[in-house]
Amino acid sequence: MKPNTVPSALIAGLAVVLFADPSNAASDCSDGKTLVDGTLTIATGNPAYFPWVIDNDPSSGKGFEGAVAYEVAKRMGFAADAVTWTSASFDQSIQPGPKDFDFNLQQFSITAERDEVVDFSAPYYAAAMAVLVRQPTADQASATLESLKTLIWGVDANTTALPMLQEIIAPDAEPLLYDDGTNVVEAMKANQIDAALFDLPTALYLSAVVLDDGVVLGQFPADRSENPDQFGLLMEEGNPLKACVDDAVSSMTADGTLAAIEAEWLAETTGVPVID
Repeated sequence: MKPNTVPSALIAGLAVVLFADPSNAASDCSDGKTLVDGTLTIATGNPAYFPWVIDNDPSSGKGFEGAVAYEVAKRMGFAADAVTWTSASFDQSIQPGPKDFDFNLQQFSITAERDEVVDFSAPYYAAAMAVLVRQPTADQASATLESLKTLIWGVDANTTALPMLQEIIAPDAEPLLYDDGTNVVEAMKANQIDAALFDLPTALYLSAVVLDDGVVLGQFPADRSENPDQFGLLMEEGNPLKACVDDAVSSMTADGTLAAIEAEWLAETTGVPVID
């Protein structure tokens, strides 16, 4: 009987797999699949708010989403100087049809309805939702469901805050619906509503910068909901980059890079009371 041997052709094949240039996968993503060859066009909102983007300058790579964008780009084979930024409104971006960006990140919640007309990456953030109020309300209310039920709520009807408000808080009075977050905040300034739900980083920004007497009363951790609010990079339906973007985000999750970016840029989200 001949001794056990491994065919030389198989050895050569294994060598190709084991010692292949790891940049090959990235080059497959950067080659011929973007709107502009050799360039990755990334969109975000204008303005882009802290702590997602610092000083409304995503090209700095500072802020949670700015840092995520450049790390994704790098893992797809794009150097920082091969990234071009553009702006697009939230409502415009979630509509079906051609896009003038390769992907867009501005806190897009992944929903089944949206996924029918656009593509999303694997999630890069599971958002805690927070209760934003003004100081007079904070002086009278507490971070308990019983207390929150009695407040007059306002909510952006286009976001996942509405079903969460209805399912978890179930306020005594029907919430007032608005077409965007800016109008929700204006209603709070005008004393038309007592409270609103925003993702935690946005609520912190609004309380510190936009409202003179804003207070983040408490937070609902992402795992409080059966369907936690998860953010994904948004792309045109059928975008050939989707697999590449998914691979980049998944690898960032697996090796701890996403957690490190979150710790760096969203660290101040700690310390907000958890709602019982």
